[in-house]
Amino acid sequence: MSGAAGPSGMADTVLLADVGNTRIKLAAVVEPAAPRKLPVISRRQDLVSRDFRPENFAAWLEAAAAGPAVVLVAAVHHAAAARLEAVIAELTVTRRHPVRQQRITHAPLPIEVAVAEPQRVGIDRVAGAAAAAVLAQPGRAAIVVDCGTATTVDMVDPDGRFLGGAILPGPALLARALAEGTSRLPEVAALDHDLPPAMPGRSTQQAIAAGIGWGMRGAVARLVAEAQAASGGNAELFLTGGSRGVVRDALPGAIEIPDLVLAGIGLAAVRDSSVRVGA
Repeated sequence: MSGAAGPSGMADTVLLADVGNTRIKLAAVVEPAAPRKLPVISRRQDLVSRDFRPENFAAWLEAAAAGPAVVLVAAVHHAAAARLEAVIAELTVTRRHPVRQQRITHAPLPIEVAVAEPQRVGIDRVAGAAAAAVLAQPGRAAIVVDCGTATTVDMVDPDGRFLGGAILPGPALLARALAEGTSRLPEVAALDHDLPPAMPGRSTQQAIAAGIGWGMRGAVARLVAEAQAASGGNAELFLTGGSRGVVRDALPGAIEIPDLVLAGIGLAAVRDSSVRVGA
């Protein structure tokens, strides 16, 4: 997919950057959004938000966009986003093909944020909800479960409005809180993808893994049940995020879309006149 022509006369490649608390998720849009469809993305790569290497981003950029490009940056980790934007600005000076960048806010996303303080809602939650609203069947509400550093369960009404939801710590954050908040409990790794161990945990590590794993599954399943009840029981359920494997089996019927938030960010290119998407 390409955007407006850059200074060289070549069309800009549209690139996406989802700057989260743990990872920067990168992708290139290869096919624009169509009615009831999300943009198609490729060239996926993750960087560490807190300490990524500029040369790794530069290498990805060269592979993802041979010519001029525009990077749509959506961030909940603003320090990491500022560092990424500084790297992009430097590459614009040193690279043969120019790179424009644009910080994405709620405004260009095709969804109304119907909460008390819309400006305080994380852009990742809004982007995921916007993507779910595109995919949901007409007249049906949607529930989005996003399992990352934080786990969120958000609701979209049948008219496609973001209604808010619930936020709780993700499994890695829970493990870190136990280790840092106690004097003897160890930090347990590898909780993001594995199913929790069977009860009872036979070691301290297994007990922590069981508590976090089964606790996350129970909490998310209950939150989804509450959201379904509030939605009238007919909402479509979407599952995304790097830690989604922990709760997958607890959410039968969920539509699993690993890069739902990135695709939602890509929807901004459709409404933002400064990007002007073309096939």
